[in-house]
This record gives sequence, C-alpha cells and structure tokens, in this order.
Amino acid sequence: MEMFLVMGVLPIILLVLGFPIFVILMVSSVITILFIMDLPITMVQIELFGSVDNYKLIAVPFFIFAGAIMAQGGISQRLVEWVVSLMGAIRGSIALTTVGACTIFGAISGSSPATVAAIGGMLFPSLREKGYPEKFASGLLASSGAIAGIIPPSIAMILYGAAAEESVRHLFIAGVLPGLFIAFCMGVYIYFYARKRDIREGTRFEVKRVARSTKAGAWALGTPLIILGGIYAGIFSPTEAAGVSCLYAVIVAMWVYRDMNLTGLWKVTIESVYLTAQVLIIVGAATLFSRLLTIAGVPQEMVSWIHNLGLQPWMVLLIINIFLLAVGCVLDPASAILVLAPILKPVIIAAGIDPIHFGIIMTVNVSIGMFTPPFGLNIFVTQALFRVPLSSLYPGLVPFIIINIIALGVISYWPDLSLVLVRLLG
Repeated sequence: MEMFLVMGVLPIILLVLGFPIFVILMVSSVITILFIMDLPITMVQIELFGSVDNYKLIAVPFFIFAGAIMAQGGISQRLVEWVVSLMGAIRGSIALTTVGACTIFGAISGSSPATVAAIGGMLFPSLREKGYPEKFASGLLASSGAIAGIIPPSIAMILYGAAAEESVRHLFIAGVLPGLFIAFCMGVYIYFYARKRDIREGTRFEVKRVARSTKAGAWALGTPLIILGGIYAGIFSPTEAAGVSCLYAVIVAMWVYRDMNLTGLWKVTIESVYLTAQVLIIVGAATLFSRLLTIAGVPQEMVSWIHNLGLQPWMVLLIINIFLLAVGCVLDPASAILVLAPILKPVIIAAGIDPIHFGIIMTVNVSIGMFTPPFGLNIFVTQALFRVPLSSLYPGLVPFIIINIIALGVISYWPDLSLVLVRLLG
C-alpha cells in the first residue's frame, strides 16, 4: 500500500501541482529507496549515471543539434518551396504542403516541437490567407508536427530502443510506412475538407517550377537521403548517422546556402545543449523510477494478471493503447517511454506481440499525446507562435486526433505495416 501511494499517487499529486516531471520521478524514487524498499542511497547516482552511459543515446544530442541547424539555416524554407511546387493546383494544396513538409522535416530533425516551429512559421500565414479557418490551420500544424516523432529518425524511437533494449535501426526501418500512412490519412481528410469548402489556393503544376525548386533544395533534400539511406544500407549505425547529419547540416547551412554564420551556429549550439540536458535528466530520473518498479515486481505482476484474465492479444493491445493515450495526455513522450517501455515489454512479449512492432505502436501513442489536451507540447508551441486561443485550437484538433487514433488502430492490428520492411532490410 505504501509503495502504491508513493509511486502511484504521489507522482499524480506533484504533476497536478505543476512540478517538472524529472523532479516528480526523483522525489518518488528517493522516498521509496529511503523509507519503503530499504535500498542503499548510492543506487540513485548509479542509476542516474548508468542510464545515460548508453551508446544509443549519443544519437539524441546529435539529432537535436542537426534539427536546430536546419530549422534556422534556411533548409526548412527550401523544403517547403519544393513541396509547394509538387502540389500544384490540387485541392487543399497549402494544407497538403504542411503535412508533406512536416513529414520531410521530421525525417531530418526527429523533433515534433521543432517541426511545428520551423514549418508553421512559414505556412500558418499562408493557410489563413488562403481561407482556412484559424482552428483548422492551428490544429493541422500541431498534429502534422507530431509526424516527426513517428517518421525516422525519431528521438522517441531512440529512447524506446535504449529503454527496451531493442535495435534502433530496426525501429527506424519499421517506422517508415506507419509514418507515411498517417500522413496519407491526414492528406485524404484535407482533400475532402478543401473540396467541401471549395478552397482553391494552388497554382498550376509546372515542370520548370519543380525543376527550379528541386535544384534550389537539392542539398536540403539530400539530408534525409544520406541519414536514412546510410542506415538502411548498413553503411553506418543510427548513432553514426546522427553525427554525419550534424556535419552535413553545418556544411550546408554555413557554406552551401550561407544562411548561418558563426554567431548563429553558437546560438543554435547553446539551445541544443539546453534541450539535450532536459531530455537526458528525464532519462536518468525515469530509468531510476522504472528500475524500482522492476525490483518491486510490477512488470511480473502485470504479466501474471493479464495471463490470468485469459485475454487475446488484440484485447491486450486495446487496453495498452487506451492506457498509453491517456498517459500521453499528461506526460511528455520521453518520460512515458522511459518509464513504461521496460514495464510493458514483458507484457507484450507474453501476449506474443513483436517488440519492434510495439515500439512503433508506443511511438504513435505518445506522438498523438503531443497534440492532445490538456498538456500536449505541440499545443503550447502552436499557441505561443501563432497566438491562437485555446477555445479555437482545441476544437481544431478534434478531427486530427480522431484520424490519428484510427490510423493507430490500423498500425496496431496490421503488424506487417511496421514489420514488412524490417524483414526485407533488417
């Protein structure tokens, strides 16, 4: 009972009071060690430092840094111009461009908030100018940015790979089709939305325009090709790819496009250091918290409980999906993955669910949480950037939340969507 109060009830109370998530996890863990489990306090520093001493996690600061450079180095603007040229006069072309640009930029940065900021800053004014309501435009940007958490290289997948001890390369391969599938589902909705409202904002498709934008954005488009192509071809690991992406981004931004100088590079570096520190301190605290839950036998009890219920695998997935969607509403993706992945992995293995497939399911769940009220980070980024009131933003999110949940159902119950490329390229 005491264990439940400290590690179950206390974190919820502290979360409601507004404490940072790493403080919540640390306080709960330290109280548990000192007063409930009678473990040596040295376990705190051992787990904190041991958790970040992980080769896979080296990719996190690299991808954060590369994404920050590309957001501010003119690369994102060229990506948007290229996608616009491809869309032509298709119904909903600007809105479709938003989804396409977020997907491509996500394949560079791996960061959902960075994608919202980089792409939204250019396309939100265009969406409003072409006749899209404020609630639709803001909901579209907040939800499209979340694709960056699903399409590789995804920071969420790197964290899952570290927490669940699974191959990050396989997770990256598995995330390609689900990420594109979600973008496709959103694109279908956008097309019919624009058709119903008779929105015609595009210009005629021109081969010359596509050629010009492709030439101008060739270096920008080369980024995901180099990163993902190198990983899938086995030339380098995801961690090595992250390092290559940093070097490539600096060269393109500073010497090819010349949109960034040394002052700008220093500013981006400092911002990336702060963001990396925020992620890694959560990694340490969440690892300690989940380690204590494992010592207490929580994963084993969950496996035994579900086994005694005699649930079919599809029912286990349904329960876990509902649980993860609820968790995603209040926790950031890093915390949710790092705390829950080690606990849920034995459950899904006992149910006969592939851990790589489940990694994609978990990533999609926490990505949906990025734009789900009340605490979705993309909601706050969108509100801060575009001054959209929550009374307008929340209703605009509803159709995109529904679309993503439907896509989540397909991804959950159609394993081949995630695993077919793993079998071919793994």
